[in-house]
Amino acid sequence: MYQKLRPFIFKLEPEVAHSVVEYACKIALKIPTFLPCLANKFCFYDSLLEQKIDGMRFLNPIGLAAGFDKNATMIESLCAMGFSHLELGAVTPLAQSGNEKPRLWRHIQEESIQNAMGFNNDGANAVSARLDKCYPFVLPLGVNIGKNKATAQEDAIKDYITLAKVFSANTDYLSVNISSPNTPNLRDLQNETFVKELFSALCEVYKKPIYLKIAPDLEIDSALSLVESAINSGAKGIIATNTTLDYSLVANPKEKGGISGKVLAPKSREMLKQIATTLKTKQQKTTLISVGGIADAQEAYARIRLGANLIQVFSGIIFEGPSLLRRINSGLKNYLERDGFNHISEAVGVDL
Repeated sequence: MYQKLRPFIFKLEPEVAHSVVEYACKIALKIPTFLPCLANKFCFYDSLLEQKIDGMRFLNPIGLAAGFDKNATMIESLCAMGFSHLELGAVTPLAQSGNEKPRLWRHIQEESIQNAMGFNNDGANAVSARLDKCYPFVLPLGVNIGKNKATAQEDAIKDYITLAKVFSANTDYLSVNISSPNTPNLRDLQNETFVKELFSALCEVYKKPIYLKIAPDLEIDSALSLVESAINSGAKGIIATNTTLDYSLVANPKEKGGISGKVLAPKSREMLKQIATTLKTKQQKTTLISVGGIADAQEAYARIRLGANLIQVFSGIIFEGPSLLRRINSGLKNYLERDGFNHISEAVGVDL
């Protein structure tokens, strides 16, 4: 059904289409029995896929990547789609409108998205107030945090500490975003000195898991140094990767913004492999969350075999529709049984 509807949805401007989805999610809450029916259709459960990681219970390995529900307005409806966890945001201390429009584009042939949103969100206090109403939630809820555009580089760490304090009581984990290409000079913070100082400070005020989200465009040696610095300073894991600035991946790129979707898959997969291999060599047990171009069970299984404990999707939902999660989870179960694994954890990293 979604494939039949998609051409009509794609006639809308991407931000308009997203607003329609957000509105539909709000309406769904008011229709009796609608969300349970939705969950019955899209959720897939099998004990083979359930994991406990960093003190959190994940019913399956698939979570929602940051950027889809920026303001925590769609939590209940997204839960009914079958996600194991939701990463909200990115959220900044103060509300900001983001970059000028247009700032979101589809590359339909490549099944990819390009965005230059710029951390548009309602601000930490507004998002936190919404989380207060539903937390603790049935699924782990994380928030992706970033600095305000107007915040000077030398004051960036203050923004992240402010956010950690605001969300300390109503989230299950934080994802530190210093890798978005859409906030000026943000990626300059991807250096060992800042990462060490940042995570040391964050761990003082936020006692739950904190993960570092990294860019796919880093030189591998730089990426590995950042990973090591973050882990040694208290990070529980790494989220790889954010969007890419490699505009050669699509036929008709815009001149700004990061690209996600299927074309990002090779870069994201390779970054995961390099990080996981290094951590395995050093015998460091660290949670790895893979995101970028995952749109079917085969790709999801490949990431797990390359060391991912969890995966996240975003663009795949836009191009494949809400049934994507059930198809991936069902496919993962089949792959695991085919290869003789008794639990998904047994498959993590077997191809390293």
